[in-house]
Amino acid sequence: MNEQSSATDRTTVTAHRAAGLSLGALGVLAFSLSLPATRVAVQQLDPWFVAFGRAVGAALLAFAYLRLTGAPRPTRDQWRRLSVVAVGVVAGFPLFTSLALTTQPSARGAVVIAVLPAATAVFAVLRAGERPPVLFWVASTGGLVAVLAFLTTGGAVHGALSAADLFLLTAVVLCGLGYAEGGALARELGGARTICWALLLALPVTVPVTAVAAIAAPPRADVVTWSAFGYLTVVSMFLGFFAWYAGLARGGIAYVGQVQLAQPVLTLIWSALLLAEAVTPASIVAALVVLTCVVLIQRTRGSARPDRDGLQKTCKQ
Repeated sequence: MNEQSSATDRTTVTAHRAAGLSLGALGVLAFSLSLPATRVAVQQLDPWFVAFGRAVGAALLAFAYLRLTGAPRPTRDQWRRLSVVAVGVVAGFPLFTSLALTTQPSARGAVVIAVLPAATAVFAVLRAGERPPVLFWVASTGGLVAVLAFLTTGGAVHGALSAADLFLLTAVVLCGLGYAEGGALARELGGARTICWALLLALPVTVPVTAVAAIAAPPRADVVTWSAFGYLTVVSMFLGFFAWYAGLARGGIAYVGQVQLAQPVLTLIWSALLLAEAVTPASIVAALVVLTCVVLIQRTRGSARPDRDGLQKTCKQ
């Protein structure tokens, strides 16, 4: 009886992890267009307006979603943790990527963003109590090296470290923190409510900054630019997190976070299609190497010691 119950539990956990990986991949697909869209938006719109204005727009959608679903208010401790999410993904990442991409192409941004899965994994250990095995770190490092090698040989990296690169590195650190904290909190609130409450919590900051930016540089842009801004608002800042945080909560923050290894390659593909940037045939090889590393990472779960209580709680939801 106990063996049968244990087998059932293992099957349930495995199913949730598979669902987590699928949701995480959907989130990465949504986020992969963020840098090209930001690059387009900041060419005609003020970067501060792009960063905080999209958060205000997403907060309006979040308010409607929470009202329609009748979501209960977070506890005091959950509000505190939501503030970490807000600093990381609502304010920090959008602001510093917008500032960086006013002078740098999205291809160079993709180079630095390749570090994001590693940053997410580190914060998963520090903030969510996950303990991936050594093989996990070996495989994730291999995927990171493969992406960086591809981007370097493809000509995306050139020149010395600039202020824009420092902006991107700051964005990566803050985003990794926001991903890990949000993924852990999504085990309690759910992925959709986590980003929705974080967006509302940030309104006392995002609204004034957006207003000041709009007054200082009245937003005027063509249809393409406003379409890019709309994508950042609806998908990058809102819907993408529904899938992403739900995936992190179900599949494990460190593990699902490594799906982001494919994001730089996807970003370059979008850049080629939308911004006419060249993509070499080496992208196919890099994608296959990254896919292999992601599969290897998923196979290391058997020896991992993640936050088991949190995972079981998620499985019961």
